[in-house]
Amino acid sequence: MEIHNVMEELVFSEVERACIDIKKEVNKQGICTCPQCRMDVASYVLNRITPHYIVSSRGILREDHFDIKNQQKIADITSLVYKAFEQINLNRRPGFAHTNSWKVDVDTAVAYFNIPVIIGRIFNGSTFEPVCNIDVELHLNGELVKMKDANWQNPCKLIKKTEGTFTFWPESLPSDKVGEQKLFNFSIVAPIPGFSPLVHHFELPVVSEKDLVRTVAMNRTHKVTDLYMFDMDDDEAQD
Repeated sequence: MEIHNVMEELVFSEVERACIDIKKEVNKQGICTCPQCRMDVASYVLNRITPHYIVSSRGILREDHFDIKNQQKIADITSLVYKAFEQINLNRRPGFAHTNSWKVDVDTAVAYFNIPVIIGRIFNGSTFEPVCNIDVELHLNGELVKMKDANWQNPCKLIKKTEGTFTFWPESLPSDKVGEQKLFNFSIVAPIPGFSPLVHHFELPVVSEKDLVRTVAMNRTHKVTDLYMFDMDDDEAQD
C-alpha cells in the first residue's frame, strides 16, 4: 500500500476545469494554459493548501473522497486556481515555449494506452554511489520514446541532487478499443565512457482506457529495479 495525498487529484482536476472555462471566456484569452503553466499553477495551489494523506486502498479512498470533496473546499481551491493562473502568467517560466496547445476534446482515438511514469535509479557497481552527470534513454522496440510533454525529457539527465534517479512519462498511445491489453517492451539505455554499456530490458503490461490521462498520479507509476554500472576490464578500456 502507498500513502497518497488526495488533494493532488482534486487540484489537478480543478486546474483542468479552469482551463476549459478560460478557453471559453473572451476576456481571459491572454492567459496561457500550456502544460508548463498548468503544472506551475498546480504547484502554486498545492503549496498553499493543507495536504490530506490516506492509505491508497479502495475502501479508504472512497470514504475519504466522500469526506474531503465538500462544496466549500472545492470553491476555495477553484478560487485559488484562478488566482494562480493570473500570478503565473505575470511571471511566466523562461526558456519554455508558452503555446496554448491545450485543446478540449482534441483527441479522437477510441481508447488510449496510458503508460505510467517510469522511475528508476542507477548506481556505480563498485562504490554503490548514485551515478550523476550522464544521459539515460528510454527505448521502445529499439527506438527513442516520445514523452508526454516538454516537461519530460528523453534522454533524461542524471544530476547530483536527484541521486541517480531517472524519470520518464511516455506519451499515451491510441487503441482500437477499451480494455485492450498490450505488453510494451521498454529498454533503459545508458552509454557511459569507462563503463560497460548499460542496457536493461523490461516489460510493462498496459490496459487501454477510454480517457486520455493528462496528470501524474501516484498510482500510475512503474518502479524499475535498481540498476548498476561497472567499470570496464583493463583490456576493454584499451580498445
